[in-house]
Amino acid sequence: MKVAYWPGCVSRGFTPELHGSMAAVAPLLGIELIELDRAACCGAGVIAEHNQELADTLNARTFALAQQTDGELMMNICSTCQGAQTECQTRLDANADYRAQINRSLATQELSYEAGLTNKNFLWLLVEEVGLDALQAKVRRPLRNLRVGPFYGCYIVRPMDQLAIDDEHPRHRYLHWLIEALGGTVIDYAGVYKCCGFPIITMNREASLKQAARHLGDAIDAEADCLVTPCPLCHLNLDLQQPLAAKLAGRRLGMPVLHLPQLVGLALGLEPRQLSMDKHIVRPSSVIDWSAAVVAASAA
Repeated sequence: MKVAYWPGCVSRGFTPELHGSMAAVAPLLGIELIELDRAACCGAGVIAEHNQELADTLNARTFALAQQTDGELMMNICSTCQGAQTECQTRLDANADYRAQINRSLATQELSYEAGLTNKNFLWLLVEEVGLDALQAKVRRPLRNLRVGPFYGCYIVRPMDQLAIDDEHPRHRYLHWLIEALGGTVIDYAGVYKCCGFPIITMNREASLKQAARHLGDAIDAEADCLVTPCPLCHLNLDLQQPLAAKLAGRRLGMPVLHLPQLVGLALGLEPRQLSMDKHIVRPSSVIDWSAAVVAASAA
């Protein structure tokens, strides 16, 4: 399967372990990544607050670049990108005049967006394109005894109608299903669908970090071994900021937070070092014996 791949700006900057893990996991899943290395930031909803047309133009440019490839669809590894891009695409596809206006701006780069591009987060692609049965068949190291707390983040589960979350596509359950398909145990806790706090960190740092600490603490109290998230911005607030969050909360945390491709990579037989788990602030190997206590031996 060929996909036009938008890694997002955060995965190539603040969380390069995510970008590298996706590159390592893709061939094991039969996915060929056609990287959109000329694409710009999606705006994360911030640019749109000040200039909606600029945000839509940036995203339309990315869509147009994707349509120039021979990829079957466009894939991203950031739920914030998914949310911002879906919102933009909804506007562009619904209004031909507005789309033409945006395309006039893109014409200087010989680009044009045509309505109808399919853009899916890696999580959605795993369930809807690869399929959980096919994924399970590729598992070489079942994640037995691993208690995983799913952390969806905001942008990939709301608004539900815009993200096409319905009875036919219960995308708000996909992370749960994926953990189980990899052999892990799903741990439900209060913060599964809540905001990580990242969107307000520049405006109210204390509230943001307390919010992150609350989710981490709830997962610890529910006896999760780790969290997994499809959003690098959530990862920044939950992992990078975790020591500061612990100080503000006045409690010890130490909860490993995995990127989605890392969890998948472990189950497919890759080693933690191949997935750059040593780059995390809370290193999974410092909390969990991945080789024996939690992760079952790789199949021969």
